[in-house]
Amino acid sequence: MSSETTTQLPRATYASMVTERLRANIVNGTLEPGSQLSEVELASSFGVSRGPVREALQRLIQEGLVRSEPHRGVFVPVLSEDDVRDIYLARETLESSAVRHIIATGSSPAAADDLDRLVKLMQDSEKADDWEAVGQYDLEFHTALVASSKSERLQRMFSTVISETRLCLGVLTAADARSDLVGEHREIAQAIREGNTDEALAVLKTHFDDAIVTLGNRDGTGGKQA
Repeated sequence: MSSETTTQLPRATYASMVTERLRANIVNGTLEPGSQLSEVELASSFGVSRGPVREALQRLIQEGLVRSEPHRGVFVPVLSEDDVRDIYLARETLESSAVRHIIATGSSPAAADDLDRLVKLMQDSEKADDWEAVGQYDLEFHTALVASSKSERLQRMFSTVISETRLCLGVLTAADARSDLVGEHREIAQAIREGNTDEALAVLKTHFDDAIVTLGNRDGTGGKQA
């Protein structure tokens, strides 16, 4: 009997791997909006059975990155201008609630420390012209903001809307960059550190309004930093 043992990856691991690959392909545009996703074709391309692919698609449906249409199949959504506005309406509502709760509960210093760290990473990435990293840290900033509220329900609701945000943003490029991007995030963090709720909410709203305008200017609804 051989001393070497073959360890078979559990089905859940395959499903997670397929989910990550599909998520990345949707966000970076490899799978274009409107693309139909076939379980059979995906299973063949990933070298797995249809079970993990089915699980992956269900996860992505829950995240809002793909949509299931009865009697038609599963598709990468084509977002309209109204969809983009609705996503940012939901984000503003959730993130504003997080800001109010953070400040009201005295959690501002710890929250601001986390946010400042991500602002620094954004700034360093911007200087290095690593726009994909800038976009990633941008989304991590907003995720950390909501996480700092310590509200499980806010975080659960936000996890869906931030995934939909990735769908409409795509991969950040230099052409999408705004000169005030890092500055706006720094102002949000500073207002939270100072416990200035009104200022934090005002900068947050301006930030989202600017993003919606830029999204609308990029090939219809396109993609842009968060």
